[in-house]
Amino acid sequence: MKLSGKVAIVTGGASGMGKAIAELYAAEGAKVVVSDINADAANAVVAEIESKGGSAIVVVANVAKEEDVVQLIGTAVATYGTLDILVNNAGIMDNFVPAGELTDELWDRVFAINTTGPMRTTRKALPIFTEKKSGVIVNIASAGGLYGSRAGAAYTASKHAVVGFTKNVGFQYANLGIRCNAIAPGGVATNIGTSISTPNEFGMSRAMAGIGLNPRTGEPSDIAKVALFLASDDSSFVNGTVITADAGWTAY
Repeated sequence: MKLSGKVAIVTGGASGMGKAIAELYAAEGAKVVVSDINADAANAVVAEIESKGGSAIVVVANVAKEEDVVQLIGTAVATYGTLDILVNNAGIMDNFVPAGELTDELWDRVFAINTTGPMRTTRKALPIFTEKKSGVIVNIASAGGLYGSRAGAAYTASKHAVVGFTKNVGFQYANLGIRCNAIAPGGVATNIGTSISTPNEFGMSRAMAGIGLNPRTGEPSDIAKVALFLASDDSSFVNGTVITADAGWTAY
């Protein structure tokens, strides 16, 4: 087992990529804290993990709230004694709204969850990691964090910020035994689309301009396998970088 004895937090762990990561980590021996705003779905993930002999708990948390983040990290340590792996997966889309029609409210909400959330969980986890000179952070960025128009302006900017944050943390804490990497998924079949309510027609048409080049849609398990690699010692020499997982879409 690649994560035997490790303790991992997975935000947005109740569905999609987060669920797949939580379940794979548990299967590889990790004790998993499944964090999500949806308690019922998170409990279902924990029940599935436990039915297969794994160990997991639920912590209901909104990563946009500092008090929830404090409770999340604190509960993980109180329950399992430490923290080894932090996966920042929680995120929302932005209805493909272009810059000319962007509101402060939408911008602030997208950044609060997609960017400020990972900053806060990382900020809270780093003292634990630095004390024991060991720890791994896996951020879920996006192809939208590498290129200009896979989504609207807010989502694109928020995921570019996650990429920059990942590189900064990875380098600055490298000498303390801490690694920080990101995954940039392409199109993956998850329920993040439920955060799209009334897509902007202009913005969506521009964002979809290159969709015909996408070789295929991925499954959450495809991303979970990359997340396992980054969390395990198999990637001990990989730090401060972004792994694109998109079937080759952005290689064109």
